[in-house]
Amino acid sequence: MLHLTFRQLSVFEAVARHLSYSRAAQEMHLTQPAVSMQIKQLEDNVGMPLFEQLGKKIYLTEAGRELSHYSRVIAQQLSEAESVLNDLKGLQRGRLKISVASTANYFAPQLLAVFGQRFPTVTVSLDVTNRQALLAQLANNEMDMAIMGQPPEGLDLLAESFMENPLIVIAPINHPLANEKKIPLARLQSETFLVREQGSGTRIAMERFFNQHGIQLQAGMVMSSNEAIKQAVQAGLGLGILSLHTIGLELETKRLKVLDVKGFPIMRHWYVVHRKDKRLSTVAQAFKAFLLTEAKQILGQ
Repeated sequence: MLHLTFRQLSVFEAVARHLSYSRAAQEMHLTQPAVSMQIKQLEDNVGMPLFEQLGKKIYLTEAGRELSHYSRVIAQQLSEAESVLNDLKGLQRGRLKISVASTANYFAPQLLAVFGQRFPTVTVSLDVTNRQALLAQLANNEMDMAIMGQPPEGLDLLAESFMENPLIVIAPINHPLANEKKIPLARLQSETFLVREQGSGTRIAMERFFNQHGIQLQAGMVMSSNEAIKQAVQAGLGLGILSLHTIGLELETKRLKVLDVKGFPIMRHWYVVHRKDKRLSTVAQAFKAFLLTEAKQILGQ
């Protein structure tokens, strides 16, 4: 019979998730030797090594991968039990764990600020990440809900739209097309575009739109952030396609220009997403209702 403690499993789950003793120690507010000791005791109890070190990196052994699955399930059940107990306390001492796509971070803090003013005793954790990592978090049930663009099919997710997300073409203010009206899509084929990384929601929508219209774009540099694209466009390295939500400051200060292109904006939507089998806490239910009923008004859309 295994003699494991919840403490050992929680430390193991953190190390397995980060594949790093130091990052797990930082997350759990422990020293690295304390984390190593917990893992050593767990391996002694299991009777097999759970990690192997190759060079400077550690990897899960077969036994480690098996235990990682069960430790996540146990952690999720404990989290659910905590949520149920918090429900009994109402909205006074709840916790909310939200992940947002990087583009959504341009407006998510404003929404969370308003929600926090209404429920000042609720603790909110916000993680900003890319689409690929966000989907992995949803698959592993690591957060209450996510804010993202169109989620993929087949992941057993519940997604509800709460706000429009227009994608627009941006250019430097002195670009030859800056003052033209109703620019034909074909005219863009002679321009260089700065694009987000593969897997980005913005890039997926952009490529789908131009493929549907038989337009082939010249892709220049690939960039992993909206800020990098904005800076490069301002520097005259090419055009970009971004969410309108990301360029409010640049429009106010007249550092970027939105081009008047036929067929634009590409109208997408923002969704609040969680697993269909997720048991939402009272706090999570309140935040979801808040997004669906008030987000557009708060953000002035």
